[in-house]
Amino acid sequence: MQQPLAIFDIDGTIFRKNLHFELINQLVLMGVFPQEVRDRLTRLYSRWLEHEGTYGEYRDALVKLYAENIGGVSVDTVKIASRKMIEFHQKRTYIFAERLIKYLREKNYYIISVSGSPLEAVREFNRVHLNFDEVFGTIYEAVDGSYTGRESEVPVEDKGKFVREYMQRRGFAKKDSYGIGDTQSDAGFLKLVDNPIAFNPDHELKAIAEVENWKIKVERKDVVYDIV
Repeated sequence: MQQPLAIFDIDGTIFRKNLHFELINQLVLMGVFPQEVRDRLTRLYSRWLEHEGTYGEYRDALVKLYAENIGGVSVDTVKIASRKMIEFHQKRTYIFAERLIKYLREKNYYIISVSGSPLEAVREFNRVHLNFDEVFGTIYEAVDGSYTGRESEVPVEDKGKFVREYMQRRGFAKKDSYGIGDTQSDAGFLKLVDNPIAFNPDHELKAIAEVENWKIKVERKDVVYDIV
């Protein structure tokens, strides 16, 4: 009998920060990326916090700047940066996510994550902290041990399509399945599970969750609230 499936987003859902940004920050600290990359991202993030910009602008810049600067960098360097970054940040997680993961493990769920962050960082986070059955992230093309700057696989371009094909390929059923995410991009796979949870949702995901009658959970400090 097939195990039930649980699908998690990572950034903003399990991890309180953003693996992609923290990896960029580590590469800046190591002198691999120029300081201006971090400064530009910090300015965009500050604009969002001050309601002068959008989170989408910050997220798009994050992907763009990483791709522009990763060309020529060795795969081993990014693995080292991922290891150092995760060693420092691994415990910066949400209480609700940790409790849900514990519950699902006790119920023998097959747990996966689908993230937009680089696969190297996602794998290291999984190795050190999550211990999920499988993890997926953005794969950047590498030739002869160095990155070209091009993306080769991006599951988050359409999470719904990616998860649907994964479930069909692996024989997972919808029955008793769980999904948890925080942004509109997660709605595609939340529609495929029996137990969808919108966690600290952005405006777009909250609107979808209300229409679909999904659970909405909000964590503030050390308290988790249900939004009816």
